[in-house]
Amino acid sequence: MNLVRTAMLIALMTALFMGVGYMIGGTGGMMIALVIAAAMNLFSYWNSDKMVLRMHNAVEVDAQSAPEYYRIVADLAQNAGLPMPKVYVIHNQQPNAFATGRNPENAAVAASVGLLEALTDEEVAAVMAHELAHVQNRDTLIMTITATLAGAISMLGNFALFFGGNRDNNNPFGFIGVLVAMIVAPFAAMLVQMMISRTREYSADRRGAEICGNPLWLASALRKIAMGAGRVINEDAERNPATAHMFIINPLNGQRMDSLFSTHPATENRIAALEAMAAEMAEPSPRPARPARTSVPQSGPWGRDATPPRKGPWS
Repeated sequence: MNLVRTAMLIALMTALFMGVGYMIGGTGGMMIALVIAAAMNLFSYWNSDKMVLRMHNAVEVDAQSAPEYYRIVADLAQNAGLPMPKVYVIHNQQPNAFATGRNPENAAVAASVGLLEALTDEEVAAVMAHELAHVQNRDTLIMTITATLAGAISMLGNFALFFGGNRDNNNPFGFIGVLVAMIVAPFAAMLVQMMISRTREYSADRRGAEICGNPLWLASALRKIAMGAGRVINEDAERNPATAHMFIINPLNGQRMDSLFSTHPATENRIAALEAMAAEMAEPSPRPARPARTSVPQSGPWGRDATPPRKGPWS
């Protein structure tokens, strides 16, 4: 079913790309757009993950350069039954993270320096579990390909006025077609991104909480990330807004409402869902005097009392 949904969404983005080409250059423009879209789909399947990581200046790390962070991801991947993904650090002070890759065997997870510095080990584990949930659910392929195509559609829309001004371009809609290509097509691409992200974040939250063992760790992390994302501008994300839906929290400013026009569900709603999940997971007390458990002990580097924020990702 995931494969069918992925194929349908890629077909939708390709059709949108072809529609922009038709608005700009008529039938000839549509055929050129079809060729470009086919080439981009093929290229994106093999290279979109590398492109996204490069856009955000992510640097690969290992057990020597970031031992604690790397060990957390390794233990979580083992808990989830996934191959060990490549691990990256984004040199950005905005707390955030994302996952990418065409399949679990070729996946990568990335966390920002700001996230590794601001969150406890338990919260970092919960965030990376969320990202591994995207990998396990095979969300990452469609998310990265959509980011690539949406960026291309927006770029093509920006050039629509220039190309549409040519009288020999066989544009059947004239200036109206140029306006549609400039405004409507990028907006439609944005709506597709929103649809993809919003329907998958709740699922990744729930599965991520199962992987790390405690929904409250992820709820606490989301609260901190949302506050930090609102205070720190992510310049790389602002330059590449088509990748915003890939992050655990929207890295762009001014999109906090849980409405049609936000790339992510409202953080408050996600936290409420996680708190409800924690209540479901809490074991009932067999004796009145025994306090109810609020967390599930875990093996691994986060299986201890919450630790204070670290001084840096390399500690």
